[in-house]
Amino acid sequence: MPDQIEHPPIGHLWSSDEPLITRLRQIIAHPSSLKLFKYSAVSVISTLVSQVTLLLTFGTFRLMSEVPANLLANVLATVPSYTLNRRWVWGKGGKSHLWREVVPFWVLAFVGLAVSSVAVWLAGGVARHHHLGHGSTAVLVNGANLLSFAVLWVGKFIIYNKLFHMAPVEFDEHHGEAPAGSAHIG
Repeated sequence: MPDQIEHPPIGHLWSSDEPLITRLRQIIAHPSSLKLFKYSAVSVISTLVSQVTLLLTFGTFRLMSEVPANLLANVLATVPSYTLNRRWVWGKGGKSHLWREVVPFWVLAFVGLAVSSVAVWLAGGVARHHHLGHGSTAVLVNGANLLSFAVLWVGKFIIYNKLFHMAPVEFDEHHGEAPAGSAHIG
């Protein structure tokens, strides 16, 4: 089957004797790479939602202080993040399972929210300590939010991969051998 030969496990691609350019093309075309690309695109979308919300609610209109604005921004960004990650990145359809998908996803979202809230609070404190103007404070607060989620990004990808029960493509699957006790649902 040609598709099985075209996509060996990523680990095998790195260690193959093929020329580097051939290996890079295979890695880019690999289903795991496509999943990572889609996850990255969803991250860009949710980051835009949170950054714009934070900038508008705290920076531009001064509707609330930095921590409540951060809370609102990240809760709003989590909704499209969940939907797009589940459906587009991991290809899950149908009704979400509350305890296996929704609750763990929101727990991770709240961990990220806690980390970003501490970072935003610290950024606001630093800005006040140095008597920065509101514009500079807003930039510092948005940067703290962005940096905190950048640090968590890789870990969340690994956890989401487990959460949505979609393991990376394995070598046995590419050779028509299903792991013992498993059935392919396609």
